[in-house]
Amino acid sequence: MKEHSPLDQDRLLPLDRLVGRRVVDRDGQKAGRIHEVRVQVIGLDWVMTHYVIGVAGLMERLGVGVKLLVGGSTSPYVVPVDQIDFSDPKQARLRCTRTELHRQ
Repeated sequence: MKEHSPLDQDRLLPLDRLVGRRVVDRDGQKAGRIHEVRVQVIGLDWVMTHYVIGVAGLMERLGVGVKLLVGGSTSPYVVPVDQIDFSDPKQARLRCTRTELHRQ
């Protein structure tokens, strides 16, 4: 595994501090909570690529068939890592509005 530079240390955040964190959009509207992360394995590194937020994200995390429970139209928001700002330790902020998010 490669060594991280001091600059990389500023970008490291323990996973247990991410999961469950509230997310608002750039207008301050609630977008949901982070319930899961998605990663891509590149060589020996695991690189986080997306956050999964919203109630459907929680159901996905728990392995519950969301479509069976709440109908066919509910799916989680899947947000690329560069679209969430964590500079506020109390809540994460999307760099877009909730309506600009894509559901998966």
